[in-house]
Amino acid sequence: MTPETGAWQPAPAPVTPLRRWLARCLRRSGAALRLTAHRLAHPGQAKQAVRVPMTLPQLEFHAEAGAPEGALYVDGEYVGQIDVRRL
Repeated sequence: MTPETGAWQPAPAPVTPLRRWLARCLRRSGAALRLTAHRLAHPGQAKQAVRVPMTLPQLEFHAEAGAPEGALYVDGEYVGQIDVRRL
């Protein structure tokens, strides 16, 4: 138990060379899978080296006065409408 919080916390795992190597392999295999998924989704661009962004899409939802009620945007582009019911 730590005196500040009074809650038990596990000891951090030691960072070993094997653990670093395994993490590097997992990151590289994830990048390869991401590239393969992009090539399958866009077969015409398969011959080009395409870097897929590693960020999550930015979602925006507007249900304000003056804005389209329930407008849903992904990365700044309008993608649809969500039914909004007010009390």
